[in-house]
Amino acid sequence: MAADFDWTGRRHVVDLGGALGAVPAAVLRSHPDLTGAVFELPPVGPVFEEFVATHGLTGRLTFHGGDFFSDPLPEADVYVMGQILHDWNLEQRRFLLRKAYDALPEGGTLIVYDAMIDDDRRHNTYGLMLSLNMLIDTEGGSEYTVADATGWLRDAGFAKVEARHLVGGYTAVYATK
Repeated sequence: MAADFDWTGRRHVVDLGGALGAVPAAVLRSHPDLTGAVFELPPVGPVFEEFVATHGLTGRLTFHGGDFFSDPLPEADVYVMGQILHDWNLEQRRFLLRKAYDALPEGGTLIVYDAMIDDDRRHNTYGLMLSLNMLIDTEGGSEYTVADATGWLRDAGFAKVEARHLVGGYTAVYATK
């Protein structure tokens, strides 16, 4: 994703539910002019700080403790939701996408990635198996198709939506306000 997305003109990326910060760390290492943050539940903070220090990103990659369902999102011109939407039911997914849209500035981008299933639900075996696992482990969670994600993002208000396959059975959908 650090190489796949055009980061030109972007200043600050926030990974929503980003755990240790591996995604923004990769982006920041490839783009030294950017800063980043992770918005995650507060107990993750100390482990995040250790990860950031070992990767030499203290001061460029920060932690914001909070709950993306109830707290305001930190300011950014790019948000990332990686392996987030598959945890939640349709109503919660739509809520999170709309919340990200509302928080982004004009021209801001939301990057959603998951093991999205092909629209015919026949070819991404990894995504299909992961979907079954999400159905067992969560209340309402599952993988979803690229068409589903594209539709939800457009319904949230995003004007430009583009999907691209990543490595390992993952797909990223780039949605710009």
